[in-house]
This record gives sequence, structure tokens and C-alpha cells, in this order.
Amino acid sequence: MEIISQISSFALTFIENTGYLGIFILSALESAAIPIPSEVVAPFSGFLASTGKFSLWGVVAIITLANTVGSVILFVVGASGGRWILEKYGKYILIHKRELERADEWFRKHGGAAIFWSRLLPAIRSIISLPAGVARMNFLKFTLFTAAGSLPWNFVLAYLGYKAGQNWESLKPYFEKLNSLVFGVLVLAAVWYLWKHLPNHKKEKAA
Repeated sequence: MEIISQISSFALTFIENTGYLGIFILSALESAAIPIPSEVVAPFSGFLASTGKFSLWGVVAIITLANTVGSVILFVVGASGGRWILEKYGKYILIHKRELERADEWFRKHGGAAIFWSRLLPAIRSIISLPAGVARMNFLKFTLFTAAGSLPWNFVLAYLGYKAGQNWESLKPYFEKLNSLVFGVLVLAAVWYLWKHLPNHKKEKAA
């Protein structure tokens, strides 16, 4: 938690000193899976908009553009290096060729909705670009749904900071609870996946 607090403090100082450019850089890094909390960047930027330093819609637009750029970077990493690594070594973490083929097919059918709704969820929003890249989802579709899903999330966070004003930090406990909930769901999903794909479980089903 201390590391997150230090990152948050750095982010606030960086935004105050660099303005819109700082917002863009931090938001792009966050979407490229660098641990920069959007729950700090967007509300704080919204608060600064309430003081007249920024425009609220300018903040929302900059963060959304940055999210899209950062997500594209992570998508490219997944489509190139990530795909190659999983094809060669995925079997050691229970990801085989058939799982990759299923992921490809799933993203072809449901990728747009998955990207849109994932952008509205903490934690997942920053990493969904990687599996989308690994599955080689249609790039244009990925980009459009990333921007579309990022916009409402960014608006809500920035608007809450704008309305809360100097008390914007009072929002943090609520975001932390939401993050914990989503993280818990992810852990349960990972446990379920491992249980379903363990060799012993498959033998029991066959028997």
C-alpha cells in the first residue's frame, strides 16, 4: 500500500507541474498495465478542472485518448511477443493450443462487448488489451471499443472529482472497495480455471 501511495503522490505532483501532458502520459501508462491508478489521476484532474486549471471535457478527452494509446501498445505486445510466448511455453501454465484457438474464436464473436465492459471495471480495464492482442482481435474494432468503453469511466471519475472539489480524496475508500471486489472475483476465476484444467480433474471426469 505504501508503494501505491508513493505512486499516487508522484502522479499528483506530476499533473500539477505538467498539466494536460502529464495527464496524458500517466493515463497512457496506466492503460499499458503500469500501476498508475486512474482512480487518482482522473478525480484529481477533475478537481483541478473545478479550480479553472483545466477544462472538465478537456480532461475527459485527454484521458480517453491516452487510454486508447496505452491499450494499443499493450495490444501490440500481446499480438506479437505474447502470442509467441504462449504458443511455445503456454503448456507449462495450462494454456495449450486449443485454449488459444478458443480465445481467438471467443474474441471474434464477443470481443467488442468484452473490451467495452472491461474498460468499466478496475484492474481488468488495464489488462484486457493483452489477451485481446494474443487472440489477435480485429484491430479497428479493438480500438473503437476501447475508446467507447473508456469514455464513460473517465467522465464519471473526473466528474466526481470536479463535484467533490477539495474533498476529492474522500472518494478513494469507495474505489478501493470496488478494486478489492473485482480482485476477489479475478482470484476466484483463476482458481476455477486451474481446477478445471488440472490433469487430475480431467481424469476424474473421464472416469
